[in-house]
Amino acid sequence: MPEIRSSAELRNRYNEISTFCHDYAEPVFITKNGKGDLAVMSIEAYEALAGRLELYGLVQEGLDDVAEGRTRPLSDAMAELRSRRSK
Repeated sequence: MPEIRSSAELRNRYNEISTFCHDYAEPVFITKNGKGDLAVMSIEAYEALAGRLELYGLVQEGLDDVAEGRTRPLSDAMAELRSRRSK
């Protein structure tokens, strides 16, 4: 279950919320006037999330290349790399 706190709690209990974010590597959802407003997380959790999103994007690019026929045999690619290395 997600951790949900009010904006007043963020203001008054910042250290407690920060500790939670670091200890559990999960976001805390902050409400304003009873409605969802922000998601707060540690820098480490954010960087991990951003890294996963970047990886998913690269995987999708690869899948798109395969679907569009923009691929070549591994043996050809390896031969090209070997020839570049020997120059």
